Amino acid sequence: MQAPDLNLLYTLDVLLSEGSVTRAARKLRLSPSAMSRSLARLRSVTGDQLLVQAGRTLVPTPRAVEMREKVRDLVQDARVLLRPAEGLNLSALERSFTLRTSDGFMETFGPSLIRKIRDEAPGIHLRFIRKLDKDSAGLRDGSIDFETGVVAPVIGPEVRAQALFIDRYVGVVRAGHPLAERLVTVCDYIDYGHVIAWRQGLELGLVDELLHQKGMKREVVASVDGFAAAASLARGTDLIATIPEKHTSGLRHGMSSFALPLPVAPFTISLLWHPRLDGDPAHRWLRECIREVCNGSESDISL
Repeated sequence: MQAPDLNLLYTLDVLLSEGSVTRAARKLRLSPSAMSRSLARLRSVTGDQLLVQAGRTLVPTPRAVEMREKVRDLVQDARVLLRPAEGLNLSALERSFTLRTSDGFMETFGPSLIRKIRDEAPGIHLRFIRKLDKDSAGLRDGSIDFETGVVAPVIGPEVRAQALFIDRYVGVVRAGHPLAERLVTVCDYIDYGHVIAWRQGLELGLVDELLHQKGMKREVVASVDGFAAAASLARGTDLIATIPEKHTSGLRHGMSSFALPLPVAPFTISLLWHPRLDGDPAHRWLRECIREVCNGSESDISL
């Protein structure tokens, strides 16, 4: 049996990613006719059309959709495997990384992380994306390098996780608020209106469940889609915001925080990435930078 041409995997990855012979040819610096010949070879090898005409565009066949993620992973694994073994030269490294982070994470830890990276690897570019849901598809398709958040009870093998720090929810009010700088009771807590940060995946309903068990209820005056907006509204009103303590430290400057008068359990914030990047030296180095910053060894944040 003739050995398969493994170079076709890289061509297939680009074709499935671009969905266009012309764009794939441009990316691989080939002529459109050469790319068309490569697609014909791929169709012959796989026994499938892979990309078919639909109007003026090409759409993947069901077999191509099924193959797409596996092909991408194989190509990424091969790149890591074939990378030169010599040590990582941080001073000469030029690369971009995308971090999808929980609300408040960038404001709190971003400055220290940027300073550390600028000192050691000035050619690194960081792109922060706000995390609006728990969908980690970006880790799998390669559009995101890192993600932060609370790990689901059951985590699949397609995601790696490393604990960064333990956090807890606290109440936050403006400077000069009647509840500032004092021990807050549960009666105090429900005496004022609240702004809540709510979106799919945020487990803040427990506060209301605990209050209900005591025969109490808080007045929710406003709801927003993130902790930054909640802190901003609390800063300019008498509303109480209930937000995570540690990774929103950068959002709460000049405000007063207090321990919740309810037994809300702490939680762990973790760093997530795809296992195909486990052996990538630059990715591994940046993982360690993030861990150090979050553990305070590189941070000047006092909590």
